[in-house]
Amino acid sequence: MRDSERWVAEGKGNLNREFGVLSEQVQIVPMKREDWALVRGIYEEGIATGNATFETGVPEWASWDAKHLKNCRLVAHARRGGEVLGWAALSHVSSRPAYQGVAEVSVYVAGSVRGQRIGSELLSVLVETSEVAGIWMLQAGIFAENAASLALHEKHGFRRVGIREKIACLNGQWRDVVLMERRSQKVGK
Repeated sequence: MRDSERWVAEGKGNLNREFGVLSEQVQIVPMKREDWALVRGIYEEGIATGNATFETGVPEWASWDAKHLKNCRLVAHARRGGEVLGWAALSHVSSRPAYQGVAEVSVYVAGSVRGQRIGSELLSVLVETSEVAGIWMLQAGIFAENAASLALHEKHGFRRVGIREKIACLNGQWRDVVLMERRSQKVGK
C-alpha cells in the first residue's frame, strides 16, 4: 500500500515526501486547520500576482473549508521551522451525483520558493490522493498568461481541452482561461 493510500485509509497524515529545497527538507502532509494562517498568506500572494485566480480576496476559513474536499488538502512544510511553503487542494465542480468524481485543482506556492519543485511535488501527491479518494477526473482553469502553471499541469498528465475566451472580468480586464484536465488511469475505468 502506498503512503497516500494508507493516509486516506487511516485518515491521518503519513505522506512523507522529502526533497531538497533551498537547502531545507520539505514534507508534504495533510493540511490542518492550524495551517490556515500561512496557507491564507500564500493564497493572498497568488491573488496579488493577478494571474492565479479570479478571486480578489481570500475567504474566511469556514467558507474555504466548506468548499474543499477534506481528504484532498495538502501543505508543503519546511521540516525546520514548520513554515508552510505551498498548498494544494481539490473542490467539487458540481453537486450533481454524476460528477462526484470530478474535482478542480488549486496549487499555490509561496513566492520566495517558486521554481523549486514544491508545486510539482504537491501536484504529484494530490493526484495520488485524489485517485485513492475516488476522483476520476481532475480539471484546472488556468489563465492563458500563466505559463508556469500550464507547464506544471502538463508535466503531471493534464491536457489542454480548450480556451474559455473572456470567461470573466478581473480588475476591469476580460480574461481567457485554458481548461485542462487529467483523466485517471486507475479510477472510473
